[in-house]
Amino acid sequence: MNKTISAQNAPAAVGPYCHAKLAGNTLYTSGQLGLIPATGELPQGVEAQAAQALDNLKAVLEAAGMSCADVVKTTVFLADMKDFAAINSIYAKYFPGDAPARSCVQVAALPKGGLFEIEAVAVK
Repeated sequence: MNKTISAQNAPAAVGPYCHAKLAGNTLYTSGQLGLIPATGELPQGVEAQAAQALDNLKAVLEAAGMSCADVVKTTVFLADMKDFAAINSIYAKYFPGDAPARSCVQVAALPKGGLFEIEAVAVK
């Protein structure tokens, strides 16, 4: 059984997709940009966008009854790989200790001119 997850504390989708799908006890999230939920705008700088995107991801997880501790895999998309070290310190605050598996790739562009995007798989 699949359940659509919509998080009130995360920004609305910028396309025809949902925040996440819960399939059994596994949650698959859509990518979260660093959009500020109240305004739909991106803050300045990759660090601010990464922190906001991770807050948005956390809101989606909470809407599904989960937390960052339930995340088993993330994929991080960067507009510029030279931001890798800067986002690692922010990322580590959300996944302390036993961090999930992760891929990190540089992309040609992100929606709305974003600098950072993250998606996750979580299991309860």
